[in-house]
Amino acid sequence: HEAPAWDYHGDGIVPPRRTMIAQVPIRIARPAGAGAIAMLSRAEIEHGLAWGWVPERVERSIRGPETNVIIAGEGAEIAGFGIMSYGDDDAHLLLFAVHASHRRRGIGRALLAWLEAAAAVGGARRIRVEARWDNPPARNFYNELGYHETIRCEAMYSGRVDGVRLEKWLRAR
Repeated sequence: HEAPAWDYHGDGIVPPRRTMIAQVPIRIARPAGAGAIAMLSRAEIEHGLAWGWVPERVERSIRGPETNVIIAGEGAEIAGFGIMSYGDDDAHLLLFAVHASHRRRGIGRALLAWLEAAAAVGGARRIRVEARWDNPPARNFYNELGYHETIRCEAMYSGRVDGVRLEKWLRAR
């Protein structure tokens, strides 16, 4: 069977109805949303760490020619987001979060599917991502979607919190 096509509605993309992915619009972030993305990062990813993804850094990513920043949500609400940069053969998922109140609804899967499709179209062979070692739900999420842990990194975050590097191959090495 042929995979169902994604639908375009207004300023967002909605996954096909026959999938188990949330029916939530996904759209490219605009600079005005940098503050909200940074705050969600602070709350869901960077808690207990020095704040690295401040609004100015997020805005630079939004404006960057080799980076996609996408958000999921209705209207001004940001249920989740992803920031991915692209190199010649690799894509790097720099930052990714779904608000706690919106988890387990397929939003993370929809965001990641969008970013993976963009990486594949752009010619990426592999996607790399890092996660906190002390975040088993995030690590399980990536593992369930075909990412493999490659190495544990001591004190990866702010020199205090261990991390793990993961990767997913989109096409043969």
